[in-house]
Amino acid sequence: MASLSNAKRLVIKIGSALLVDRATGALRKDWLQGLAQDVAWLKSAGTQVVLVSSGSIALGRGALGLPGTDLALEQSQAAAAVGQIRLARAYEEALAPHGITTAQVLVTLEDSRDRRRYLNSRATLEQLMSLGALPIVNENDTVATDEIRFGDNDRLAAQIAATIGADQLVLLSDVDGFYSANPAEDASAKRYDVIDTITPEIEAQAGDAGSGLSKGGMKTKLMAAKTATAAGCAMVICHGADLRPLSALEHGANATWFTATLDPQAARKRWIAAMKPLGTVTLDAGAARALSKGNSLLPAGVKAASGAFGRGDPVAISGPDGHQLGLGLTRYTAEETQIIKGHQSHEIEILLGYPGRAALIHRDDMAL
Repeated sequence: MASLSNAKRLVIKIGSALLVDRATGALRKDWLQGLAQDVAWLKSAGTQVVLVSSGSIALGRGALGLPGTDLALEQSQAAAAVGQIRLARAYEEALAPHGITTAQVLVTLEDSRDRRRYLNSRATLEQLMSLGALPIVNENDTVATDEIRFGDNDRLAAQIAATIGADQLVLLSDVDGFYSANPAEDASAKRYDVIDTITPEIEAQAGDAGSGLSKGGMKTKLMAAKTATAAGCAMVICHGADLRPLSALEHGANATWFTATLDPQAARKRWIAAMKPLGTVTLDAGAARALSKGNSLLPAGVKAASGAFGRGDPVAISGPDGHQLGLGLTRYTAEETQIIKGHQSHEIEILLGYPGRAALIHRDDMAL
């Protein structure tokens, strides 16, 4: 069975029903303080943690006196605008006593569909984690419309896990795992401890239960599991209402684990390798040797570039003899690459007129 303490990079999804009291619309401060203790424990063990948190609309709804029924789009956006401030403040106040710096990251579905935005999100999250900060991600409900929404934070959390190469994803839920049927309606329902493959039979057993404040049912959790495990990330569904839910999970609380067959880095490399290149960069011998040792590709090592590609697009990487070495996602457009090729990274700002990233293709965005 997987252990949270063994995770190198962990994403935790927190639903509205855990954070916000459904009857009063008030923040459950005692629960949040318990979660903060768990996060501090994980970070002290060396685990990089990202939270994906609902709650902004639920908090804003109460502050604005909006009804508990379904809200119109503009009401939801207004509630999110008010609630986001309260939610960010609550996390900051809960985690600051543990010496943890928090950061708010707001995203929409477009940020994962568009490769340039995807890379921007990934770079920001990577930088925050490298600086020891705790990113708190939420859907940007103040601007998101139905066409650009994830629609639930289960799938958003899975996408974030895939984006940052997390090895574990925890869905804190109002149930203690995945059941063969709805346990509230069927006394014979059986909870699965481990699911290695999401079969059609498993999918047929998922219902559409919701809690009133949250939107995700078991179907969305299975969709999240598919996304996460395909990216090499194990996922667990567990009961989140305990004051120390992650500690409870670590000490054997009921849960359902979805296993991943690949590690996150291998899954990402496979994803990149399957892309169709939109251009080619040709390297000198020194750069080719550097890549074989696991280094990133710097502009100085590029002899030539061809094709029409934008930032984030896949390009073929060729050695000095023309033999293709692999594929990578470029951090510069074709036009920018033509300008900076053969130059040192510290010259990029002078050449382009604006600061750029040191690597043309980062080693994590490369499949050789």
